[in-house]
Amino acid sequence: MLKKQNRLKNKNDFDKVFKKGISVFGQILGIKFSKNTSMFNRFGVIVSKKISKKAIERNKIKKQIKDILRNEEKNLKKGNDFVIITLPEIKNKKYKEIQLEISKNFKKINAY
Repeated sequence: MLKKQNRLKNKNDFDKVFKKGISVFGQILGIKFSKNTSMFNRFGVIVSKKISKKAIERNKIKKQIKDILRNEEKNLKKGNDFVIITLPEIKNKKYKEIQLEISKNFKKINAY
């Protein structure tokens, strides 16, 4: 689970990232990110009903992604907001495949 300070919570935070952010997409998920004014990173995860109509499956995917983010966070530059957007192909992927995709996208982000 992510710490409370590392979570995007309200709609305005998500809207700022979507309006001003830069996008990096892979095959099963995408990441939008933008600078924030704090000295730590904040994350939000979006798993839509297009992925699954069942909340149990969507929540499982969210938990997996948040666990991966907790481990990856130490490798990122501080002071950014990230929104992870899942694509329908993520439904049949295993934890390791999701982890590799997120790592690959964060390497692209670190180039900015």
